[in-house]
Amino acid sequence: MGLIIRAPRTDDLAAVMQIERAGFTPAEAASETSMAERIAVIPDTFFVAELDKVVAGFIVGPAIDRRYLTDDLFDHLTPNAPADDYAAVLSIAVAPSHRNEGLGSALLTAFAHRAKEQGRKLVSLTCLDRLMPYYEKNGYVNEGVAESTHAGEVWFNMTKII
Repeated sequence: MGLIIRAPRTDDLAAVMQIERAGFTPAEAASETSMAERIAVIPDTFFVAELDKVVAGFIVGPAIDRRYLTDDLFDHLTPNAPADDYAAVLSIAVAPSHRNEGLGSALLTAFAHRAKEQGRKLVSLTCLDRLMPYYEKNGYVNEGVAESTHAGEVWFNMTKII
């Protein structure tokens, strides 16, 4: 398997959106406009997993100044501030044809490594109850129900000290 984890390019947007839509409900998924903004504004904390020259997954999220991500981050971003202590995962998804191959874990590792390089203390994300065991397997700790009301779901705060 020829896996490369790299920064996104603008021409990756269509593949990223296809994966995003396959991994999330329409209410949960980012819009194409939001995803394009993420590629443009925070490319240093956006990674794609390219497998044999095809985008097979991605992870993206900003640096933030608080422990947990908030719903406003799904709508608008600013460039990553060097002084922010935390990194938040807004979205991670793997193409259905490449699930259970370790790509999600590889993306989480790359994201945490970058966050640590940038001087962050912790990676934070929200997930649905059914996904908690996956994130726990990747070193994240459940810190309870999130304040998020994104897509009308109940989300849980998961954190990993890095």
